[in-house]
Amino acid sequence: MNSQNSDIILDRLMALHPKIIDLVLDRVWRLLDALDHPERSLPPVIHIAGTNGKGSTQAMIRAGLEAAGKKVHAYTSPHLARFHERIRLAGELISEDALMQVLEECERANGGEPITYFEITTVAGLLAMARTKADYTLLEVGLGGRLDATNVIETPELTIITPISIDHTQFLGETLTEIAREKAGIIKRGVPCIVGPQPDEALDVIEATAARLGAPLLRYGQEWHVWEENGRLIYQDERGLRDLPLPRLIGHHQILNAGAAIAALRHLGYDDVSFEAALTDAYWPARMQRLKTGPLIEAAPEAELWLDGGHNPAAGEALAEALDRLPQRPTYMVCGMLGTKDVGGYLRPLARHCQELIAVSIPDSQATLSAEETAEFARAEGFNAIEADSVLTAVRSIVANAPEARILICGSLYLAGHVLQLNG
Repeated sequence: MNSQNSDIILDRLMALHPKIIDLVLDRVWRLLDALDHPERSLPPVIHIAGTNGKGSTQAMIRAGLEAAGKKVHAYTSPHLARFHERIRLAGELISEDALMQVLEECERANGGEPITYFEITTVAGLLAMARTKADYTLLEVGLGGRLDATNVIETPELTIITPISIDHTQFLGETLTEIAREKAGIIKRGVPCIVGPQPDEALDVIEATAARLGAPLLRYGQEWHVWEENGRLIYQDERGLRDLPLPRLIGHHQILNAGAAIAALRHLGYDDVSFEAALTDAYWPARMQRLKTGPLIEAAPEAELWLDGGHNPAAGEALAEALDRLPQRPTYMVCGMLGTKDVGGYLRPLARHCQELIAVSIPDSQATLSAEETAEFARAEGFNAIEADSVLTAVRSIVANAPEARILICGSLYLAGHVLQLNG
């Protein structure tokens, strides 16, 4: 079988609910009940919420657990190139046959009732993971937490809340307090929660939720600390100090994500072998990913190409800091963004790095801003901005004038997915 077979089913599932996002859990509980509750048969669950860093933190924890010889399920979203990326069974991406089986089973059990695409595919992932032997299950929240389709695990082994910032305000609320209330919804009674760096308003909500539920907190800056010193990562908690290599993933924000991953692994009883693997073996595409092969590289053989899928103001700040760490080189941005994002807030910290921004629309995305609209936002933030009809055209236009440029393709995970497909 080929991936087109599962694509046909996924297209059918997309039509079961008129809204892409509709945050309630009733439909998920109904389908889980029809399937005899596979979520109750999962290996111990580590549930991860937050605005930024969920995927990177999950990737580091998985690398650390696998270095200890453990089999690990992982669920994440959205996918970049193929849906199969969302479901990893005991370390391997779900096969086409296994994916088709659980999708068809969920479709039959749902009986044509309204359910969103994310809800039914999340249940399919839970069903696949419940039927495959493993030692741990890593679940990444899709949106928010309290009413997210992944929030159906009664007693996870551990919860993690990565840094919270303003994003998805149309679904989660306009303020950090409102958004934090949704993220803190994954905290469960008596279950320890690792907490990454947070604004005070968000931390207040997390602490109040944990106190009400009797959930022990392991907070950055209180129960654990992490920093960079002399080219090393230093982690410290009440059990002592660990001197470790820097993360493979670039940027100060990845040091903070690494701290949360180490805190989780340490809580689970693992040692330096796992900590080092978490830092040096983790791979997470489209997070300051260096592109080294494919048609884009062939079009710009002397250039330095990077891909990043961050898309909110906090991600823009993190990306600017990551660029600060690289050797100086003329930097050009190829940027495409969704109309639902704070475009100015994302671009603002990046303006000082950029010789020129080439705006593109995101192919096959109804929510994309046009290249002209993105360029207009960029000019308002001080960029020299022009438009191009595609990423490949933009890259070619850059290297025609600056063959050794640093080219950063950024602004959306959907654009990143397009680039990864384009680049093979």
